[in-house]
Amino acid sequence: MNTASQSDSAGGGGRGSGGHGNTTDIAVVGFAHAPHVPETFGTTNGVEMLAPCFTELYAELGITKSDIDFWCSGSSDYLAGRAFSFISAIDSIGAVPPINESHVEMDAAWALYEAWVKLRTGQAETALVYGFGKASAGTLRQVLTLQTDPYLVAPLGPDSVSMAGLQARAGIDAGRWTEREMAEVAARAAANAAAKGGSATARTEQDVDKLLAAEYVADPFRAHDIAPITDGAAAIVLAVGDKARELRERPAWISGIAHYIDSPILGARDLTISDSTARAAKAAINGGATDFDIAELHTQFSHEELILARALGLNGSTRINPSGGPLSGNPMFAAGLERIGFAATEIFNGAANRALAHASSGPALQQNLVATLEARS
Repeated sequence: MNTASQSDSAGGGGRGSGGHGNTTDIAVVGFAHAPHVPETFGTTNGVEMLAPCFTELYAELGITKSDIDFWCSGSSDYLAGRAFSFISAIDSIGAVPPINESHVEMDAAWALYEAWVKLRTGQAETALVYGFGKASAGTLRQVLTLQTDPYLVAPLGPDSVSMAGLQARAGIDAGRWTEREMAEVAARAAANAAAKGGSATARTEQDVDKLLAAEYVADPFRAHDIAPITDGAAAIVLAVGDKARELRERPAWISGIAHYIDSPILGARDLTISDSTARAAKAAINGGATDFDIAELHTQFSHEELILARALGLNGSTRINPSGGPLSGNPMFAAGLERIGFAATEIFNGAANRALAHASSGPALQQNLVATLEARS
């Protein structure tokens, strides 16, 4: 097992958060998610969204709650507007029999990383990872601002769209991408979402021109450049070795996973690149081939795909976000986990043999996780 090194790079670069490659015995075997809707009528602890996801997984895999050795969730008390919201979310699991569980205060993709580590230690054979967020319950931009650096960033009051806008403008001014390229990303995402994973060739130059004719909502962003925030929840089941083969005919084996973080100070890093994504990809891929069949990227703004594709070294043959990606539905604190789930689904159904999944947390692609998945005989 190879461990990603921990180091600082010059110019305010990222500190390694750890990663491991060449994982051969842990697989994604199940994935379910709640509908992407602007508003739900449930509570902020996500119970009403999570319970159907668990029921779907139990039925699909032929398991019960007692078959899960470890549970791990991702969410935000800031977003829920209550302390320990993840504790009340356990109501969706049930109190009896008792469970072994943990939680991360960020996107549930990082909960999956914790569960993966748990399975690597041999303390569990199965894990259920879930994430939830009810963005409609509060003022999202203000909430996310509270999670920025409390000394140098939060007092200025920048919201997530404003900070992403600074990044998009920096790339345009530096000649790294254009507004047309951003619109092409958005058009393809819309075409894929409409086709439910179909080919990106459905988009046309007329579609792109139409998008570019729209008014700015936050220069250089038009409406199509910003992911529509939705309420939502998602859940994934992991299993080890023979257990995975029992539960799924074609498991999505995790061949590598790593995450790194960049400086929270926007002025201390080059916003037109993503050093932490490149480091995570290097650790997760570990010298392997980069000709992935599909890549699910946590792109909450259109320009982010252009940054990530370069950082990940994706070639032109890789289908990006065949699910439509977050630009077609962005459930807070579950969208990153969904990227892993949608990538795994492509392997489940035989549409892909090798897939890459990416999740992000923090403003302007501050922290990034990369996972590689594959089918095996």
